[in-house]
Amino acid sequence: MKIKSAEFVMSNSNVTKAPKDRIPEYAFIGRSNVGKSSLINMLMERKDLAKTSGKPGKTQLINHFKINDEWFLVDLPGYGYAQVSKKKRQIFQFFIENYFKEREQLVCTFVLIDSRHDPQKIDLEFMQFLGENRIPFCIVFTKADKLGSSKLNKQITAYKKKLLKYWEELPMSFVTSSSTGMGRDEFLSFIDQVNEDVAENFK
Repeated sequence: MKIKSAEFVMSNSNVTKAPKDRIPEYAFIGRSNVGKSSLINMLMERKDLAKTSGKPGKTQLINHFKINDEWFLVDLPGYGYAQVSKKKRQIFQFFIENYFKEREQLVCTFVLIDSRHDPQKIDLEFMQFLGENRIPFCIVFTKADKLGSSKLNKQITAYKKKLLKYWEELPMSFVTSSSTGMGRDEFLSFIDQVNEDVAENFK
């Protein structure tokens, strides 16, 4: 897939006000500081499509971007950031949960995981929520350039082994680096294929 256009459409906290276009939608979510904005910018080959910040928790709304006039990329608020107030976390949880349960155009969610870290309870619980609500998702390991190849492989293997304690079958996963562009071609090829597979549903 070649990215010909990537345009910001809207931000909101109410899924009923999200774009009405009948095109496939892909959501990006993960713990704060997982490198979500950098990954989105790398995939789209844009420097500042998604706003990056030295302060985690920057994304606090549902952000829709239309890609190639064919599909939506959705940048969702990170979860688990301690310095966001408890009240705000509850609000985030409410409208994020509504988004996942009500957004009919959503065809896949990319759950971002920092490849340097061992499995975190909050990530495992979020994946469980997606599974219980039958929301298709893939795991995206970020910041792969921060580890040597041997350590990286050990980390990912250990992560998948942990997941198999809860899941009979593992979701598809991608290993990425926003700095080197690792995983970009595989990622976009996957979206291309899913768009073809679901095309009939959006006619």
